Formats: sequence, structure tokens, C-alpha cells
Amino acid sequence: MVDTIRNFLMAFIPLFVAFDCIGIIPIFITFTEGLEDEKRRRVTKRAIITAGAIGVAFIFGGKAIFLFLGVTIADFQIAGGIILLLLAISDLTSEPKQQRTPKIDDIGIVPIGMPLILGPAALTVLMMSLDNFGIIISLLSLTINLIIMNLVLLYSSRIQKVMGKAISSAFSKVMALLLGTIAVMMIRKGILSIIG
Repeated sequence: MVDTIRNFLMAFIPLFVAFDCIGIIPIFITFTEGLEDEKRRRVTKRAIITAGAIGVAFIFGGKAIFLFLGVTIADFQIAGGIILLLLAISDLTSEPKQQRTPKIDDIGIVPIGMPLILGPAALTVLMMSLDNFGIIISLLSLTINLIIMNLVLLYSSRIQKVMGKAISSAFSKVMALLLGTIAVMMIRKGILSIIG
């Protein structure tokens, strides 16, 4: 039981960091500015469904794609770790993103569902989780993270008012630093797998 809880936390925490719920709030508010509450809820619902569907498809089909391409887990760890590290560095060194609402009917699917919620970082973490902890824990981790993301997006305006932009930005930087740490760990494990 203790091992199961530990494994779940080891799968949950990196995905939570990769999702960066608080960091997404300013971008989400910018995209949905001017929308009525009902429409904002609809955008949130579609974004979560999109991210969930792609995540589940990746969990069940990711390894088959790897086999087809001849890619090993160690290869993915190193490549994924480098991508995560670059994303983390970019997040740490850049200013908060200001984006205009895209001129499309449904922003819940693109860009909010994919790639804002389920981007390269989250997909990489999911693949590592699947390899280390199995399908059940990976699915549970994805599900709970999506539930948290759903709540954060639904109450994004209130959360930003309570936290303030400065605290929200600082929290996002801390998450980026943790993401960078996870990236280094993945690169190290990948290299050790190849040379070991």
C-alpha cells in the first residue's frame, strides 16, 4: 500500500508540475476574455476532454509508436528531458505570455486543450510514468490532474484575484524550476540506461 501511494505521488507530481495549472491562468483569462460564464465553462469542458482523450490515446498507443519507429525508452528519456529542460529555461527567462484570443470558434480544443494543457512536457512525463509505474497509476495521475486543472480553469478569475499577478508569476517560475530538475533527472536516467 505504501509503495502504491509512493508510486502514485511519483507519477502525479511531475505531471502536476508539467501541467502548470497556475501558470496557465493568465493565458486562459486572455483567451476567454469577454466570454459569458456559460461559454467559458464550455471552453473549459472541451479543453479538459481534448487533453484527456489525447493523454489516454498516448498512454495506450505511445509504446506501439515507439516500436514502429525503433525508439527506445532511453532515447525518449534523453530527448524528452532535453525538451523539458528547454521549456523550463524558456519559462524561467521569459516574461509572462500575453496572447490575443485566436479567431476560431472553439479555442477549447486548440490551443487550450492542446498544447497549453497537454503539451510536450506533459506527454513526456506521461510516457515516463507509463514506463515506470504502469497504465493504472498513469491513468489515475492523468485523471486527478485533469480534475484539478478543470477546477482551476473554472475558478481562474477568482484565483488570480486572490493570488495576484505577481504571486501567480512567481509560482509559475517555481514550477518551471521543478520541471527543469525533473528534466535533468530524465536525461541522467536515459544516459545511464544506454551506458549501463
